[in-house]
Amino acid sequence: NKGVSNNNRFIWFENWILGKRTLEQLVKESGYSKRNLQNYFYEKLESFPIWDIRLSTPVNLLVDGTYFSNNICLVLYRDNTLKYTQLYRLTDGEWFEEIFEDLKNLNLLGLKIESITCDGHPSILKAIKRADKNIIIQRCIVHIQRMCKIWLTHKPKSQAGNDLLELIKNIHLIKDRTQWGYWVVNLIKWYEQYKDFVNEKVLNPSTGRTWYKHRMVRRAFVTIKRALPDMFHYLDNNSIPSNTNGLESFFGHLKDNLSIHRGLTENHRKCFIKWYLYFRNKEIK
Repeated sequence: NKGVSNNNRFIWFENWILGKRTLEQLVKESGYSKRNLQNYFYEKLESFPIWDIRLSTPVNLLVDGTYFSNNICLVLYRDNTLKYTQLYRLTDGEWFEEIFEDLKNLNLLGLKIESITCDGHPSILKAIKRADKNIIIQRCIVHIQRMCKIWLTHKPKSQAGNDLLELIKNIHLIKDRTQWGYWVVNLIKWYEQYKDFVNEKVLNPSTGRTWYKHRMVRRAFVTIKRALPDMFHYLDNNSIPSNTNGLESFFGHLKDNLSIHRGLTENHRKCFIKWYLYFRNKEIK
């Protein structure tokens, strides 16, 4: 029975996408020949099912991009409440025009976006503000912490750097507006104490230009200062995620699965990603 056979092979196809099994392992488990399964899998990869949008109100999105080999970039729009990928785009970078178009399309499809949590990529921030000024932008506090720690290093050479690092380490511990108030006051006190240090410049004799002497300390502080208005919206609305960790974990699992199938062409790799997203959405009840 051809219909039954196709249904059975489709089950093995899903296991191949999600189950972290190689083609050789599935041949042993299924009883099908390698050529039979391979031909079916490659044919199925290129016939992608219709994508579904799940309407819910309000929607709190996680938006981020991740990169694969061959300059493949996956931009994902994931509903944090449903744990459901509402939309994705396979492209070659996180471009303003494309993200803006995606957000407008989601709105036209009836998705009422309350907030978007992102890592602060300039294209994403610009696209959100252009698409809908009412969308709350929540900056990923884990990303801010991670980048500032890289710039300051684990053992800053200056006292200003050490004191700022201690403030940065406490960002994720802020759970209410009272704690937020104390933290902001301490940040202001830090700047008042070290503003001469932060703003100190030196002259380059060869070029005649000046630049900030303590660039990494200043960079960390300026990053927090600029992000501060959008860092703590989650304190007032517990539906807003404070970070994009869930999305980064999702990307990690996808890359682990894809890495098992190293012989895929670039086109088949893109198709694999599409099917992976489809099957993961299908798991959501």
